[in-house]
Amino acid sequence: MPIVLDEIDKRILRALQRDGRMPNNELARLVGLSPSPCLRRVRLLEDAGVIDRYVAVLDPAKVGKGQTFFTRIWLSAQDEDTIDHFMAEVRKLPEVLECYIMLGDCDALVRVVAADIGDYRRFQSEHLSRIRGVQNVKTDVPSQTVKQTSELPL
Repeated sequence: MPIVLDEIDKRILRALQRDGRMPNNELARLVGLSPSPCLRRVRLLEDAGVIDRYVAVLDPAKVGKGQTFFTRIWLSAQDEDTIDHFMAEVRKLPEVLECYIMLGDCDALVRVVAADIGDYRRFQSEHLSRIRGVQNVKTDVPSQTVKQTSELPL
């Protein structure tokens, strides 16, 4: 169930989504509070789980993972054991940035990063295709990134 956020909470969250390392005094000034109440609100948002964690966003190309692949996966069955096993195995793979169990045509949609297509092909054949229950794997390769963000609209 969503938490009710007032406008100041939303301003705090918008600012922190853009810069999670923003000093509290700067954040307070930006949202129109003094530092102590601002810090108290941030702590409440953290305690409530609205702020899940703080991360550094890396440039994939600069760390040798410049190519993204969207992989659709069909499983041999949709029973609980097959899906649970698949999810557990995918969680172990650092190349998988996102994985969704789907209700449409395929059973899972996975976003994978790799150095290049050869690197991805090795990853697919050595890891994804070897997961028990994986029946079929189809990969889409984006030609251009138009928008990529982690900021939620508030």
